Amino acid sequence: MEKDMNFWDLCVVCGRAIGRACTWLGHLLAHALRLTCRYWWIALIFILLAEAAAVYYTREGNIKYKANAVALLNGPSIQQFEQAFAPLQANRLVPEEAAIYPYLLQRHAVRFETYRVIDCLDDETPDYIDFKRKISPTDTTNVQMSDRLCIQFRIKTRHLNEMPAIEQAVLDWLNSNEAMQQSFEAYKRNLTEAVAFNHTQAHKLDSLTSHYYFYSPSGMEPNAYVGTGVNFYGDRRIRLFLDEIYEQQMHMQRDDYRMQLATAPVVLENHFSLDPEPLNGRLKIMVVFFLLGWIGACVLAELIDQRKAIYAWLKK
Repeated sequence: MEKDMNFWDLCVVCGRAIGRACTWLGHLLAHALRLTCRYWWIALIFILLAEAAAVYYTREGNIKYKANAVALLNGPSIQQFEQAFAPLQANRLVPEEAAIYPYLLQRHAVRFETYRVIDCLDDETPDYIDFKRKISPTDTTNVQMSDRLCIQFRIKTRHLNEMPAIEQAVLDWLNSNEAMQQSFEAYKRNLTEAVAFNHTQAHKLDSLTSHYYFYSPSGMEPNAYVGTGVNFYGDRRIRLFLDEIYEQQMHMQRDDYRMQLATAPVVLENHFSLDPEPLNGRLKIMVVFFLLGWIGACVLAELIDQRKAIYAWLKK
């Protein structure tokens, strides 16, 4: 016969289970401390060996770092970028390709990763990077920018001054992709036309404003202007295209900035910035190895403490 359980009974059962688990952990910790005190020489040897292994593991030539940079895509789509970047992520370079980029062949760059850049306000301004990969492409409140990606890679090297060479090798590899080169050429051609058009329109608006300001007759009709940008000059009302000029200026600045960066299919908005905190820092690794050494010593001490029972069980 099944018994119904309300929410309060469920909370009581869960609380009792958590209490029993905490009590068991407390007894286990107390037993481990007794074993450590009884067989202190075993614990000391294991901990010293573990710390020596930690110091060796965190030697200078084995320190791993991570570095980040935001990649700007000039024409290629994110899918094209990820397709070209896939061999680097999987470390699957054919010998002919790897020979061109020795830093990638020698595995100085241990791991490559890419993350999406998110624009929360949909104003073409990057807000943050989705390092946790939780943003869905269909999320309308957090837009994944189509022209920016974050490249992160972790390196294993004795000299951090090799970073510029690794960065150049990554860019050379990406920009040598034929499909990305074709997309870049089409993008550069369209961007050049857009820049020329913006400059022409800005010049026309400026000329039109100057004409109204300097050459319009003083006897203009009061209703001879349209819009909110109105300037009073004596008894004359002169139309100034302030809103249009400002909007055109913003378009021109944005396209000029893109034109300045459009030197290759993939460029970096800034060089790779190295995180000064290593992935396998000495203090963190020494604490982890200390716990592993202590647990190993407790297991060996328990085996020694129960040797007679274990021997009798094996004789059965």
